[in-house]
Amino acid sequence: MDVGKHQDSGTLSEKIIQIAAGESHTLALTGDGSVYSWGRGMFGRLGTGSEEDKLTPTRVNFDLDKVKIVGIAAGSYHSLALADNGSVWSWGYNSYGQLGYEGENSSLPHLVEGFHDLESPDSITDRSKTKTTPSLKISSVKAGGMMSLAIDNLGALWMWGNCPQNILGSEAEALPSSSSTPLRVREFRGHTVVKVACGNEHIVALVGACETPNDGDLICYSWGINRQGQLGLGDKETRLSPEVIGSFNNIESSWAVYDVACGGSHTAVLACNKGSPDRSESVCFTFGLGDNGQLGQGTTQGVLYPKPVKVLPKNVFLISVDCGLFHTSVVSSAGDVWSWGMEKGYGLCPDFSFTSTDAGDALYPRLISCTEPYGPRFPEPVQIVCGAAHTILAAAGGYKLWSWGRGQSGLLGNGKTMNCMDPSTVLWPPLTNHDKEEIPDNSSGDKQSILKEQDDTEDKQRLSAALGEMKLLQTKLSTMERYTSILHGSVFGKPFREQDIPITLQNTGTFDLAREWENMLESSDHAKLARLEVFYRSMLSDIKDKLMKKRIKEIIKECLDERR
Repeated sequence: MDVGKHQDSGTLSEKIIQIAAGESHTLALTGDGSVYSWGRGMFGRLGTGSEEDKLTPTRVNFDLDKVKIVGIAAGSYHSLALADNGSVWSWGYNSYGQLGYEGENSSLPHLVEGFHDLESPDSITDRSKTKTTPSLKISSVKAGGMMSLAIDNLGALWMWGNCPQNILGSEAEALPSSSSTPLRVREFRGHTVVKVACGNEHIVALVGACETPNDGDLICYSWGINRQGQLGLGDKETRLSPEVIGSFNNIESSWAVYDVACGGSHTAVLACNKGSPDRSESVCFTFGLGDNGQLGQGTTQGVLYPKPVKVLPKNVFLISVDCGLFHTSVVSSAGDVWSWGMEKGYGLCPDFSFTSTDAGDALYPRLISCTEPYGPRFPEPVQIVCGAAHTILAAAGGYKLWSWGRGQSGLLGNGKTMNCMDPSTVLWPPLTNHDKEEIPDNSSGDKQSILKEQDDTEDKQRLSAALGEMKLLQTKLSTMERYTSILHGSVFGKPFREQDIPITLQNTGTFDLAREWENMLESSDHAKLARLEVFYRSMLSDIKDKLMKKRIKEIIKECLDERR
């Protein structure tokens, strides 16, 4: 197919302008303001009204009246959307209040009301209560882990969800570790936050040096948990509030930061050369956890300061970067894609796919080739995003999607549940019910054939998903049976049998542990009680021995500390 022709015939409803990836789900935003989701449906993260997995892009319906969506974001198990009127919508997992309200998970988009009736903290009014500054309006959203973030039209940064008290700084020390109410990061007052990214427990923001930032004068800040050096500050100490990453902002630095991404415990930053006339040369810097090669530095060691990924070719301009849990991917303006990290840079665990001959983490960037007839480069790339173990690329000017990595639960959007080691095309654009109605009637029966083929495909997708889920449940059941047998054999000296299940648990599904324990003791003969006594004495002896050893270690440590 000719790329140019495909784009010319495309419409805004088919053109993807933004994508976002969670732990096991993906979102896509089209030019007409529609949102599509696919992948794992647990916790309602897809926003379809159920927890059913979706193997292909499925439209998310919003309770909107002439308002269109202009931005999307995905955390581990939740999703965000921004409407053109500044309203924020959320759905999915909500144990930490990351949906912006206190309550249960939501499988449908829910309005984040914490922003309603809020004004800029710097707003002042005269005696007649006339506002002298604009009212608040959210202009972008971002999510990661169990956190949600937003930037308003005045450049202020807001956060809610799993935001530990030490992340928001001294003014919020009395707050609980999570908040369902958006809270403003006050350290940036008087400055404009341009971009922000967050991992599981850390945040990196690009902030203007003054109220109106100009190209190239962005300052890179980081804060949060820093156990792996993911803040890039040269140590592993947690920060109470945003702190400048000096490597990018000292006088001698020749790099201007323009994009940032956070993985679970590592960070990637894109910067361009200030000395280049058109700033067409860029570099990817990484820091933090490197156990699986996710830093692309040729080693599994962590890095505490930003360090350039030197193996990437020079004189290229990287337009997009993203991080999964244990892998990182970038795409250049020319359509070259590189990936590095766990299992050949796919983020997959070793038992997912590869054989012993080709298994192994990618410690250096690997070039990912596009499939024919487009390859080897991806035409007109738009954006690349990483989930925990999958990668999605929007290219062909936004009219085509490629995916690779973990395929479980339909994560790749290609109608299958298998892992894919080479880029496969996402089934885009999807055939909607409206499209079905628009198929013209004719005597040859083409309409019926198309609809039957569509129904057959959907049936096969549902069957494939059901079989995959059944296989997963069988694996879990087998593991539980082995665990139960080992535990039962250790206590009672014989394998576990079905008749050993208490009657109350079989009949009612509830289990009174104290009562069943008493019933079991009453029905036991002398030999069984004697064995239980031996087991109990052995366990008690082991526990006392461990307690004594721990106490001895504590006493020795106390003595050594006093001598110092």
